[in-house]
Amino acid sequence: MDAPSTQAFILACLTAGGGITGYVRTGSIPSIAAGVTVGALYGLGGLRQRNRQPYGVEMALLASVILAGSSVPRAIKTMKPLPIGLSVVAAFGLYRFGSLWNSRVLA
Repeated sequence: MDAPSTQAFILACLTAGGGITGYVRTGSIPSIAAGVTVGALYGLGGLRQRNRQPYGVEMALLASVILAGSSVPRAIKTMKPLPIGLSVVAAFGLYRFGSLWNSRVLA
């Protein structure tokens, strides 16, 4: 497996696992819905990258944008560890998949 698809799979596990954990701990339906949805986008992006299908990087980048859009404002507002951690995961995804997308667009 190449590195970008592996990283997408790791981010898929982190976000889906976090959503499931949030549901188990607090009974939060939005946590499981958002976590599994973003995790599915990362996972599908990773599969498409691994199989050399189109739009794999874009799908993982979309997942990062969605995650950043929901976690960064909460991290700034609350300064709690969970939103800050999600923001770090989102920032990594934005950097990694944004760099890949940018290099393909400019090539």
